[in-house]
Amino acid sequence: MSGTEEIARLVLVDYITFGSAILISISIGIYFAFAGGKQKTTNEFLMGNRHMKVLPVALSLMVTFESSITMLGFPAEVYVHGIMFWWALFSFMFANFIGVLIWVPLIHPLKVTSLYQYLELRYKSRGIRLLGTSVAGVGTIFYLGIVLYGPAIALDAVTEFPIWASITLVAAVSVLYTAIGGLKAVIWTDVFQCLVMLIGMFSVIIKGTITAGGSAKLFEIVGNNGRLNFFNFDPDPFVRHTFWSLLIGSIIRTTGLVFNQSSVQRISSMPTQRAANKVLLFAGPAFTFTMSLAAFEGIIAYAYFHSKGCDPLASKQITNSNQVIPFMVLDIFKTLPGMSGLFLASLFSASLSTLSSGLASLSAQLTEDFIKPTFKSLTDVKITIIAKLSVVVFGMAAVGVSFMIVNIEGPITQVTFSILSAFTAPLTGLMFYSAYFPRATKKVNVK
Repeated sequence: MSGTEEIARLVLVDYITFGSAILISISIGIYFAFAGGKQKTTNEFLMGNRHMKVLPVALSLMVTFESSITMLGFPAEVYVHGIMFWWALFSFMFANFIGVLIWVPLIHPLKVTSLYQYLELRYKSRGIRLLGTSVAGVGTIFYLGIVLYGPAIALDAVTEFPIWASITLVAAVSVLYTAIGGLKAVIWTDVFQCLVMLIGMFSVIIKGTITAGGSAKLFEIVGNNGRLNFFNFDPDPFVRHTFWSLLIGSIIRTTGLVFNQSSVQRISSMPTQRAANKVLLFAGPAFTFTMSLAAFEGIIAYAYFHSKGCDPLASKQITNSNQVIPFMVLDIFKTLPGMSGLFLASLFSASLSTLSSGLASLSAQLTEDFIKPTFKSLTDVKITIIAKLSVVVFGMAAVGVSFMIVNIEGPITQVTFSILSAFTAPLTGLMFYSAYFPRATKKVNVK
């Protein structure tokens, strides 16, 4: 492999495959814009009339927290540092189980649209509510900026498609179907995009394993080169990753995802508490499974390039570890037209699902925490219009953040988890303290 020019080629059928996935996502949004009540009320636009089904909502919740970070960042982490990060995956199952036991029985009966309505009900304080929703909103916008960045660097690695154009495309598509179709469109496009993601990942795993010489050869290579580093129980907190730091730290972080507006929006969209419990119980193992597939892609990439005697990072064929998977994909699928387009479709689907969920949650927070309490004379129809317009504004803000971080060189998994932890940790602590300590007061929480 002498250079990127040998493999960085997409043909017409690749673009058709990729474009079809984008058009289907938009079509789902258009359908829900005209179906049912035509998204004219906040209850329908933000909550799907609170009569959503278990399986689509569970799949939507799963892909909400995966995005391009799963498709690119996690395999890059495994390729560079080994499989140790895999321990973090089990935390989501634990967090969702805690959610079923404690969080759903508390939040579902309240029928809230915004998570932070709970804080005002709990403390009789609008200030606490606004503080919580503001911190969460800023964190979400930064997170969405990273999500937009993922597919942009992938396209940059394998085509001449500019990063700025890729970021703009993903944002525009997501904003369009979210703004016109509401939560129903978000959830059902998530289902479609989940299927595209899984097909893309399995295609890469199957073809990559075969090309690398089979599973036995693959595990021999990665085992001999220290990439199957599962068991590091060193208690030293200064070691980059250990079993203890990953599992315990990730439990705290992923519990924060349960105490998240996107999660609460889906919990509250279910008709019964039992249905909400089923959503969390299904989403946890499903998340762990799909993330494990992503980890295996990183293992395959390492074995594949090792067997070819070529490290694309060391040879400067790529400049960023997050480009490893798309670089490999175009090489292994260069004789199979359409498959590289399928991978790009799965990558964009991952970003679209997370971005649309984030935009829907930001719209709900703005509507319920700021607009309704402040402008009480507005009709529900006018508030719904504001909610739709806010999706556009928040999408533009996420694009701005994405343009700020285009020079990040490390695995985006590390960057994302650092940002998520900075914003979710204090909010998770606030929610835990509020929910499980009856004597908690507004004064103590602010301090």
